[in-house]
Amino acid sequence: MSYETALKISDVVDNIHKKKYLLPAIQREFVWNTFQIERLFDSIMRNYPISSFLFWQVDKESVNDYEFYEFLREFHERDRRHNLKADISGEEGITAILDGQQRLTSIYIALKGSFAEKLPRKRWDNDLAYPKKKLYLNLVRKSEDPELEYDFMFLTDEEALENNENDYWFRVGDILNLKEPGEVNSYLIKNQIFQNYKPDQAEFANNALFKLHNVIHITPLISYYKEQSQSLDKVLNIFIRINSGGTILSYSDLLLSIATAQWEEKDAREEIIKFVDEINDIGSGFNFNKDFVLKSSLVINEFSDFAFKVDNFNKANMLKIEQNWDALTSAIRIAVKLVSSFGYNRDTLTSNNAIIPIAYYLYKISATDSFPTSTRNLADKEKIKKWLILSLVKRAFSGQPDNVLRPIRKIILENHDSFPIGLIIDKFKGTTKSLLFSTEDIENLTHYKYGQGFTFSILSLLYPQLDYSNQFHIDHIFPKSLFTKSKLRKRGISEDDIETFYDWFNYIGNLQLIGAIPNIEKKDTEFKIWLNNIYPDQRNQNQFKEVHYIPNVELDFGNFIEFFEEREKLLKAEFSKILLIEEA
Repeated sequence: MSYETALKISDVVDNIHKKKYLLPAIQREFVWNTFQIERLFDSIMRNYPISSFLFWQVDKESVNDYEFYEFLREFHERDRRHNLKADISGEEGITAILDGQQRLTSIYIALKGSFAEKLPRKRWDNDLAYPKKKLYLNLVRKSEDPELEYDFMFLTDEEALENNENDYWFRVGDILNLKEPGEVNSYLIKNQIFQNYKPDQAEFANNALFKLHNVIHITPLISYYKEQSQSLDKVLNIFIRINSGGTILSYSDLLLSIATAQWEEKDAREEIIKFVDEINDIGSGFNFNKDFVLKSSLVINEFSDFAFKVDNFNKANMLKIEQNWDALTSAIRIAVKLVSSFGYNRDTLTSNNAIIPIAYYLYKISATDSFPTSTRNLADKEKIKKWLILSLVKRAFSGQPDNVLRPIRKIILENHDSFPIGLIIDKFKGTTKSLLFSTEDIENLTHYKYGQGFTFSILSLLYPQLDYSNQFHIDHIFPKSLFTKSKLRKRGISEDDIETFYDWFNYIGNLQLIGAIPNIEKKDTEFKIWLNNIYPDQRNQNQFKEVHYIPNVELDFGNFIEFFEEREKLLKAEFSKILLIEEA
């Protein structure tokens, strides 16, 4: 390894842009957020150390022996999170980044690219939820954050134009075009900084912009060491040594790096990332990650120890996963499709680990793609669905999931003529992971509210007959919009009852599962009016009431309290029938 030397940021950015600097496949993907990038640039401007970097010089004779990826430039949280595979000609050597990828990608995005992350409370599939932002520096005042001095911020170009007496936003990437000190001065004059702002603000702007010019173009700030060995084993060992502390690189990222280095035919990084994207797009969408796929791979391949530790990611295990990749990913894919057919998605599947035993079972029975839709295995699917709901509601995978996965895998290994729900329940009986319900547990089921992840699982217990291939919504039986205190007062509800109405309307006692279209049509219509309009025939109305556990009470809005209390009694009675009650 060569001694430390240093480069200017402008030169490093130029080398990344020209693809002279690339990322080895053992590297994880970019994970920094906008605040981390803003903080990095504040540190650079204040001459704080940003740690050294480790480069790997790959000779042209060895370039084609490995996989490399380009740096991200235009980051998009939904559409562009993955690095493109680099097209290597092999005509010349390259420099790969072993340590410092997050910092260098951040610098490159800030100076050459953009960052688009989802706005809060916007739908994941809404294209407008991801405004394209670039890094800007406020030239005329310091940061309001006491830990920072410079006010760096990611803004849309439209937001950056909203300058006023306290703000003048300079796009940080434009500093690359101001190569000479005189050009910095010309910029300040041309944009009338000295005329339009107070003397102290103009002085701050002058110092800030010249400082930015200096740290980008003049002072060599990127201190690095260079490894010149062409042995991937040695490079991997260096990489593990650097990152095994878990602060620079998460442990699962480290394990993925090891797998990537040890697979012989397939590119582990590319395969796993592509597969994660694929299963996340199933149905209404899920939120799986590489940790889930790595853990599932260890469990399904029946390794005796499937904990996340380096020893389990040895070459023999990794080659077995590679050789079995198509079969194990097929089982996971079918499991996700099956769970999607039960009505679950990213918001309602409260533990991704609950999928793993299902995938392992499907792997053992060599399930085909038709399993989720076939009518010949309905009893088996009902067992899987019930186990899934029980494990989610009882939070079986909280704490240390390996202690739950291990005995379940053993049971399925020895008993897979059908899904062994009974044996699994018996195994955990009397433990803290029991899937049996006490009378207190039954009581607590009605305490869940609209918007909580477990609420769908609890409601789905009540609707075993629903075909979830159609879309269903969690609906407020008595419409939510009617429960504002002002509206309740206008209806003449007493002040004491207003508090009760307001406290109760979001709980399970006022929730049902109905089809998306009927729910949209129902909207804010009072329940009694809607019910009479949709089901004028009394026989059909009675059938609806039976399916949705509607009590035989007056359904006027003013009678909400009695309706709620009586419906809770019906729900608790039904839960007691459905669920296995643990004896005291």
